[in-house]
Amino acid sequence: MAASLSVARKPSLLTRIAYGIGGAASGVKNNGFEYFLLLYYSQVLGISASLVAGALFLALVVDAVSDPVVGYWSDNVRTRFGRRHPFMYAAMLPLGVAYFLAWNPPAGLDSHGLFLWLVVITITVRLCFTFYEVPSLALAAELTQDYDARTSLMSFRYFFAWVGGLAIQVALLTMLLRPTETVKMGFFNLDGWHTYGLWAALTIVGAIAICAAGTHKYIPYLKAAPAARQLSVGKVFGEIFETVSNPSFRALFLATLFGLFASGISAALNQYINGFFWEFDTDQIAGLTAGVFVSAAIALVVAPIIGKTLGKKRGSIIIGLLAFTIAPAPVLARLLGFMPPNGSDTLYYLVLFITVFDLALIIATQMLMAAMVADIVEESELSTGRRSEGIFFAGISFIRKLSQGAGILTAAVVLSMADLRPGMQPGEVAETSLNKLGWGYAASLLVIWMLMILCISFYRISRESHEANLAALAARDDTDPTP
Repeated sequence: MAASLSVARKPSLLTRIAYGIGGAASGVKNNGFEYFLLLYYSQVLGISASLVAGALFLALVVDAVSDPVVGYWSDNVRTRFGRRHPFMYAAMLPLGVAYFLAWNPPAGLDSHGLFLWLVVITITVRLCFTFYEVPSLALAAELTQDYDARTSLMSFRYFFAWVGGLAIQVALLTMLLRPTETVKMGFFNLDGWHTYGLWAALTIVGAIAICAAGTHKYIPYLKAAPAARQLSVGKVFGEIFETVSNPSFRALFLATLFGLFASGISAALNQYINGFFWEFDTDQIAGLTAGVFVSAAIALVVAPIIGKTLGKKRGSIIIGLLAFTIAPAPVLARLLGFMPPNGSDTLYYLVLFITVFDLALIIATQMLMAAMVADIVEESELSTGRRSEGIFFAGISFIRKLSQGAGILTAAVVLSMADLRPGMQPGEVAETSLNKLGWGYAASLLVIWMLMILCISFYRISRESHEANLAALAARDDTDPTP
């Protein structure tokens, strides 16, 4: 009874904050890998963008195989510390060390050596991160079964993910990537990048420690692993396939594929759009980044309200349509001749306002979709007899890696078509190249994001059906004679 009561109520504010802070680890890691790693290895270290994108995509493909394995393992492991926390604790230090090394490659490597280093170290980072992130996300569905409480819990998670990633990005741009007597453009300050690796690694380790320790007291009340049973490889993959065949999961799986495909393009091209297309300097880019703190705070308040009033599915569709229409609008307006000229304060503040408003909507959409994944757990349990939180979140993690890898490759194609070569600096790029960059960026995002919204429409769990699932599970537990 204690166990069921503990997951039925809304977690305390401190628990939601501790769990949310764990998202900072993913925010820092994703921010660095999605926004800066391609730029760092191509423009700063001098490897061609296509070679860097190939290395990152290879690492993503290799790592993606680990997601269902870790998800299934954490669903079925039996330890005195429960199903999730052993993985979280074990991944903490190796992940921090590997992330530091990603930004501090050995001196003296040529382009081939850097390529191999990048492949090996990104695989290591991503594998360690999987061992933390998949069990950690699965924990959300165990901490509470309440429809609205899950939205609140995942809202804190995404809030801290954005804040953590943005905080380290602001520090990078304002404190570390500063011009020197020998380095005219701050982006090319190698010492700044090396220090960033240390600061980011320490932040990741601290966030994981807070998340794991802050939810540790719930271990006795969380769902136990199923009874030990004989499992063959065929049986394991049969159970995984049965679990992910859930119609609502398929809808979110495809929505995530398209959404993160677009996000991968946006993230990889973000610094090119800000630095080359708009010609913002590092202080202005830092200001844009700082403005997103406001976006995250707005989303933290708005997402639970939308979830309560409109429902998660309807709310994510409505605000998603609005957000993803606004996102490419400034670039399209510039291409059509409706934006102020580069270098003007009007341009900067207009882009800043649009970015803050639009990202608030995008983050709120992400929060609602994450909570929607948690609600699939009980529907699946009714049909399969198993709780498979790890498998569901592993599936989302799996497609996140592949789709973002495809996004990076697509971004590299856009850069190649725009003829943006390593070593180019803002103000040196031809207008025709910038136009190609803008059209490739805006058109790809708009089309792919609309496909994401279409997929969400096939999700079928509402507040009423979720509560019916909980009632059916409770009735089954009452009649089940097994302990």
